[in-house]
Amino acid sequence: MRVTSSLWVGAYVRRCQVEGAFAVVARRGAEEAGAILVIVDRLDGFSDLYAPAPQSLFDDAHPADRRFQRVAESAPADEIQQAIDRQTRFDPDVWIVAVEDREGRPFLDLADED
Repeated sequence: MRVTSSLWVGAYVRRCQVEGAFAVVARRGAEEAGAILVIVDRLDGFSDLYAPAPQSLFDDAHPADRRFQRVAESAPADEIQQAIDRQTRFDPDVWIVAVEDREGRPFLDLADED
């Protein structure tokens, strides 16, 4: 059984902070099952954007864990914002978490794209 988006985001923010990164919820989505986007700002003018991985990248039919994939790498802020705007038009229940980490660490479980 998958935990709620609200609970997952709270735990994720704490994990980032424990690792020495700054993280904040930039947009609250649906408490129970809103999709989650993560922006990792490298503090050099560029960011990475992570979104939920498609179900086709999972081994299980009903995965319990949340997995992500990088959808933008070393992109300028305006490009990241455009991607977020597209997603929020499509899904107004989306969560957005912003992380600042000079090393660009996402602290996420990433789906394998074999």
